[in-house]
Amino acid sequence: MGNIKRREFLKGSSAAAASTLLFSNLSANSLISGPVANKSKSLSGSHFGAFRAHVKGGQFTGVTAFEDDPNPSPMINALPSRTYAKTRVEYPMVREGFLKHGHKSDTSKRGSEKFVRVSWEKALDLVASEVQRVQKSYGYKSIYAGSYGWYCTGKLHNPQTLMNRMMKISGGFVGRIGDYSTAAAQIILPHVLGSIEVYEQQTSWPLVLKHAKNVVFWGANPLVTCQIDWDVSGHGAFPYLEQLKKAHKKGQIDVISVDPVKNDTAMYFDSKMIQPKPNTDVAMMLGMMYYLHTSNQYDKEFIKKYTVGFKDFEEYLLGKVDNTPKTLTWASNICGVKEKDIKDFAQKLKDEKSMLMAGWGVQRADHGEQFHWTLVTLACMLGQVGTPGCGFGFSYHYSNGGTPSSYAPGLGGISTNINSSKNGPWTKYEPFNIPCARMVDMISNPGKVIDFNGKKIEYPEIKMVYWTSGNPFHHHQDRNTMIEAWKKLETFIVHEPFWTPTARMADIVLPATTEIERNDIEIIGDYNSSHIIAMKKAIDPIKESKDDYEICRLISKRLGYEEEFTDGKKSQMDWIKEFYNNSKVQGENKGIKMPTFEEFWEKGYVKFEVREEDKNFTRYEEYVKNPMLNPLGTPSGKIEISSRVIKKFNYDDCLHYPSWIEPAEWLGSEESEEYPLHVLSPHPKYRLHSQLSNTWIRDLYEVNGREPIWLNPKDAKKRGIKNGDIVKVYNKRGSTLAGAIVTKNVLPGVVKMDEGGWYDPKDPGKDKTMCKHGDVNQLTIDKGTSKLAQGNISNTALVQIEKYTKKAPQITVFEKPEIV
Repeated sequence: MGNIKRREFLKGSSAAAASTLLFSNLSANSLISGPVANKSKSLSGSHFGAFRAHVKGGQFTGVTAFEDDPNPSPMINALPSRTYAKTRVEYPMVREGFLKHGHKSDTSKRGSEKFVRVSWEKALDLVASEVQRVQKSYGYKSIYAGSYGWYCTGKLHNPQTLMNRMMKISGGFVGRIGDYSTAAAQIILPHVLGSIEVYEQQTSWPLVLKHAKNVVFWGANPLVTCQIDWDVSGHGAFPYLEQLKKAHKKGQIDVISVDPVKNDTAMYFDSKMIQPKPNTDVAMMLGMMYYLHTSNQYDKEFIKKYTVGFKDFEEYLLGKVDNTPKTLTWASNICGVKEKDIKDFAQKLKDEKSMLMAGWGVQRADHGEQFHWTLVTLACMLGQVGTPGCGFGFSYHYSNGGTPSSYAPGLGGISTNINSSKNGPWTKYEPFNIPCARMVDMISNPGKVIDFNGKKIEYPEIKMVYWTSGNPFHHHQDRNTMIEAWKKLETFIVHEPFWTPTARMADIVLPATTEIERNDIEIIGDYNSSHIIAMKKAIDPIKESKDDYEICRLISKRLGYEEEFTDGKKSQMDWIKEFYNNSKVQGENKGIKMPTFEEFWEKGYVKFEVREEDKNFTRYEEYVKNPMLNPLGTPSGKIEISSRVIKKFNYDDCLHYPSWIEPAEWLGSEESEEYPLHVLSPHPKYRLHSQLSNTWIRDLYEVNGREPIWLNPKDAKKRGIKNGDIVKVYNKRGSTLAGAIVTKNVLPGVVKMDEGGWYDPKDPGKDKTMCKHGDVNQLTIDKGTSKLAQGNISNTALVQIEKYTKKAPQITVFEKPEIV
C-alpha cells in the first residue's frame, strides 16, 4: 500500500464506518506513495487513472499518480496487490474431467472440480481443436464469443476485440448488441433524440457552473463513478464538483439528489434529498408534468417548435387514454413522495435555470426505457434544452462527462477488420448478435424467438462460450439460473489473470497478463482526450502468463491464419507505432504539432490543450438555434415525445410515448408481502465492478469479511439486526450472506448492496447454494426491460433479510481453487 499502512488508514474506524467514508474526507493524494511528480518512473495507465510504476528488483512495488491528474483515485494503490494476488492464474489450467473426457465430460462439476496444470502447447492445441470441432460440427452460430467486461485499457491489448478478431478469422461467432450499463437507454434514445446520447459529450461544466441555479443528480453518483473511465481516467470532473460544492455552500447553486439512497455525492454536497421508491421515478415525473400542464406553466413554444408527438402523450398524461389522470395524488401514491414535494420540485425546476444530470442505474430496471424517455419529455416541458448550462445530460457521471474536450486527434486501435485478399472462413461469416443481457436466456432456450427493437431474433443452440478477461459470473443476473444454463455447454474457455468466479467455472483457463506486464498506448479521458500516453511494460509477465494478443496469435497460427491475425506479421510495437502515427497525421491535419513516435515513447505522453470555445459547448445548442438546418437523427428530425416507429412495433410493454408500467417486482406489488425490501445494486466505491475485490482494498469496506448491505434503522430494528451483524439476504431466486450497515442514508423499505462482490458458493455444484461472500446477483431477475431493448433489470428485485445466527462459513473465493 505504499507509504501508508492499512491499519493507519482504518485507525479509529470500524469497517462499517469505513464503508460510508467520503472521498472528500479522504485525500486521495494521502494514499499515493512516493514523490508527487517522480517523472523517472515508467508511465502506465488503468481505468482508475494514469500512474508511474515503482519497480525494484523486477517487482512492481508501488505507484505515483501521474502529475497531470487533478484528483488521483486511491484505488491505483491496489494495483501492485492485484498484480501479485493469491488468486493469480499462473499457468494454463484445464478442468480435470474435461482433460480426461473432453466435451463429453460431466458439466455439472464446473465450479467444483479440480484443475490440472498443463503446458502452453497442450492448452493451445486443446483450444484450437475445440474451436475447429465446434465450428465443423455445429457451425459458427454455436459459439458465443460476446465477451464483455471492463478488464483493461489499451488500444492494442483489448482482450474482447482480439478474441473476436481471432474468432472471426476462424469462421465466426455469435456476438452481442449493447451492454449491461445502458442497454435500455441506448435503444430508446435514438428513437427519441436520434443518437445514442448516453455516450455523448455533455454541456460543459463551466457553463453549468455559470448558468444553472439547480443541479439535479437523478440516480447519479459522480463522486464515485467518475473515478473510472472507459479509457484511462483523467478525473477532470472533480475540480468542477469542488467548484459546485463551493457555489452550493454560498447559496448560488442548489444541489438536489433524487435517489432512494443518500449516496456519496449527496453526502458530499449535503444536497436536498427527494427519495422516491425504487422504480417509481417515471410516476413521479408524470405527476410533475401533470402539474405543469394543468397549471399552464409548461413551455408550449418549445414543445411546438422542437418536438413531435406531444398530443398523444398529453392524452395519456391527462387520463384520456386510460381514465387515469397522472395527478400529484396519483404520483404520490405510487412513488411515496409527498404531493407538495413533487409540486414544489416541479415549480422550482420551471422557475429557475436547471440541469438534470441523470444516471444509468435507473434504466437498469423493468421497463427501464421509460425513465430516460420521460426525463427528456420533462426537460422539453421545462423548455431549457439547448440553453447554456441547462437541460439534461446522461453521462456527467460516466468517464467525467462534461469536462471540456481538448483539441486533439483521435487514437485508433486494433479491430476485427481482416486485411486479406484470401477467400478465408471470415468471408463466409455474417454477423449475428443478440442483446447482451439475454445471453443466459439464449443458452437456456435454443430456438426461442424474442422481440428486439422491431425485429425478431431466434436463439441459436450454443455449444461453446469463449470469454476473455471479463467476469460474467459477477455481472449477469440470477446466478442460479446462469449456473443451470452453463451445464448445457460442451466447452467454456477463458483468458484471465485471476481465479475469478468465472475462471472457476471454465473448462480451459489461459493465464493472461495485466497492463503493467506489456506495452500499449491509450488516451486519457474518454471525453476530454487530454493526453495520449505510452503504457510501458514495467515488469515481466507473472509466471507463465501471456498477453491476449500473443495468446490469440498462437491460436490463429494453429488454425492456419497467423498472418491474417497479425496483418502480415506485425509485431506488437509495430501496431502501437501505427496507432500513434495515424493519430499524428490526424493532428497535423488539424494543425497540431506532435513529436515523433520515438520522442513520444521516450517522454511517455503528449498533452493537448483545451480551447476557449470548447469550454462553451452546449448540447443541442445548434439544433435549438436552427432545427431546420441542424435536424436530429430521428425520422422527424425533432425530439420525438411520441414515436411512430415504436407505435408500429405494437409492443404491450413499451407504448409509443413515455408511460408508467408497473415493474415485475416493486414495493407496491404482491411480492412485497413476502419480500418487503427492495434491493438496489449500484456501482461500488472502492473497485470497478468486481475488479480489485481480490486485493487489500476489501479491508476498507467489508463487514466481518462480507460485502456490506445498507438498511434503514427501522428495518433493522424489526429484524433484530445491529451494525456489523452478518445477515442472510434472500428471495425465491437465491440467497447470500452480507455484513449489515445500519444507516438512515437509505430509505425505509430499501436496501443497498453494491454489485461486484465475488461469488463464493457455500456448496459448489449444488442447486441454489448460498453465496458466502455477497454476490447480489444471487437475488436479481434475468428478464429483459421490454420487447424494445431487452436490457437487464438488475435494480428490480425484492428480498427479505434476517440475522445469520449460525457459524459464518469461511470465505474461500480469494484463494486458488484446488489444483492437481
